[in-house]
Amino acid sequence: MSTTMIMVVLTVAIALVFDTINGFHDSANSIATVVSTRVLSPRVAVIWAAFFNFVAMFIFMPRVADTVSKIVHIQAGDPAFIYVVLAGLLGAIVWDLITWWLGLPTSSSHALIGGFAGAGIAYKGTDIINWEKVWATVQFIPLSPLLGLLLGFVIMVAVYWLFRRRRPYEVDKIFRKGQLVSAALYSLGHGGNDAQKTMGLIVALLVAAGMLDKDTQLSLLDMKTSWIILSCQTAMALGTAFGGWRIVKTMGMKLTQLKPVHGFCAETAGAITIFMATHMGIPVSTTHTISGAIVGVGSTTHASQIKWSVAGRIVISWVITIPFSALVAAGCFWIMHLFHTNF
Repeated sequence: MSTTMIMVVLTVAIALVFDTINGFHDSANSIATVVSTRVLSPRVAVIWAAFFNFVAMFIFMPRVADTVSKIVHIQAGDPAFIYVVLAGLLGAIVWDLITWWLGLPTSSSHALIGGFAGAGIAYKGTDIINWEKVWATVQFIPLSPLLGLLLGFVIMVAVYWLFRRRRPYEVDKIFRKGQLVSAALYSLGHGGNDAQKTMGLIVALLVAAGMLDKDTQLSLLDMKTSWIILSCQTAMALGTAFGGWRIVKTMGMKLTQLKPVHGFCAETAGAITIFMATHMGIPVSTTHTISGAIVGVGSTTHASQIKWSVAGRIVISWVITIPFSALVAAGCFWIMHLFHTNF
């Protein structure tokens, strides 16, 4: 087996590890509200979320994957780009693990994009970056939580009005069942958007290795690319099934206190936002989205009950994710360069 092939296999393996960590890290986004409202136990909730994360590949077109694969202008047949992809993955993984340990619900999506861009810049400077794709992603850093917040607020107000004549225990009974549907929808959105980011990185890797054309489109019907979709969705589902209890506590219990009706509205608002972004091919942060939705729902009752100090820590982590993961990835690339002088 050639050195190039060994590096491709190694990088694909690390990409799938990242996808698993992504699912582990972001599992809280799918199940935080359904756990905090005690509709499902954490164990059952992660299995529920994992299933819908997996079947998302049958629902969404791989437009997000296409966006991510073009963040860096890849030169087909240039082995150095394999190291760019590898360094980008390492930068994202390191950041994900740090924030998981700290219990911060940061964005694996932005960590991946920051890492990929940072490694690319370390290799050939800023001209190698497709800034249009990066800018579309950066725009949604504030837009996705704001849209989630707005939709969460509007849906919550609408539910209050529609069920204003119902007794509290009747509302609770209805939305305990409804939250199963909303959690499933949100998990579909999460699997549809997040798993595709790793798919895009693997496509970029294979283009760099000369194994795929630049214009290759992912499809379950194409034997050359179907394995990419299946492996990434499986890794995401397995990671989600493992769960991430540290972040569950921050997202579902520390940010604000939720009842089933609030969980339903927050998950529905988050799902709508993610569905829209995935359809547009924009890699967004599921963490940002559900955070905004939870705050929007919580603000309809008593804004003072929202733990703004926790929300502030989350916002700070959002701001530093892309530059920090980019720096780590650039450092990884330079270290590789020291031991590999052919690029």
